[in-house]
Amino acid sequence: MPKKMKAELNANGHSIEVLSSGDENDYVSLTDIAKYKDSINPRFIIQNWMRNRNTIEFLGTWENLYNKNFKRVEFEAVKNESGLNSFVLTPQKWISSTDAIGIVSKSGRYGGTYAHKDIAFEFASWISAEFKLYIIKEYQRLKSDENSHLSLDWNVKRTLSKINYKVHTDAVKDNLITDSLSKKEIGITYANEADVLNMALFGVTAKEWKQSHKNIEGNIRDNASLHQLLVMVNLEAVNAEFIKQGLPQQERLIQLRRIAVEQMRKISSNPSVKGLTKQ
Repeated sequence: MPKKMKAELNANGHSIEVLSSGDENDYVSLTDIAKYKDSINPRFIIQNWMRNRNTIEFLGTWENLYNKNFKRVEFEAVKNESGLNSFVLTPQKWISSTDAIGIVSKSGRYGGTYAHKDIAFEFASWISAEFKLYIIKEYQRLKSDENSHLSLDWNVKRTLSKINYKVHTDAVKDNLITDSLSKKEIGITYANEADVLNMALFGVTAKEWKQSHKNIEGNIRDNASLHQLLVMVNLEAVNAEFIKQGLPQQERLIQLRRIAVEQMRKISSNPSVKGLTKQ
């Protein structure tokens, strides 16, 4: 399961953890839902639900729809056993037997069982139809808050990324680009100056960042915090002036790094700015 951020629902006074990635593929804690029925031994509630043949058929249908690696032969074997009095099915056994992805289970003191929201809502129905409605209502509120936050973040970031971009590229064009440079060399010059700013603020080049974040979409600036983008806006303006003054690149990098560290420290400690740029 991809890395997700933790969020929390308050369903009629009961806390339920959600692993959210900002899309519709959130995972909800079955353990927390089960505590509505039995706060001491929630795992037994989950196991009782999973013994049910209707549950097995629902889980199998979900996996067939969304999991290309689902082991259908093993699923049929599990389903055939589900009517027996001796039948016991735990989340771990279900996952290991069928390569299921709709349910995930973590062992240990801080572990628990989570399921895709489709499955979690089905489990909640089995627990209590009324409780399910409280969960869905809170979940909808959570997604609405997430969407508002993401929309605000996207618009702010989009605006910040444009503020001094042309100021910086114009300085490069007017002072570092000459007629003797080939098209490839011109592209390298722009990229090098962009990486001067990246090194000053992030400590790595765009290529280095991408190599160590292969599974993350976008580039280093797409994934920057609002704090960092605020500082980047300032660094672009400062570096443009340094270029016009003819300062060597290495000297500019040292100065820009000092400025970046100082400005990040000030922004992070300013309550009014911190509130506006909270991630």
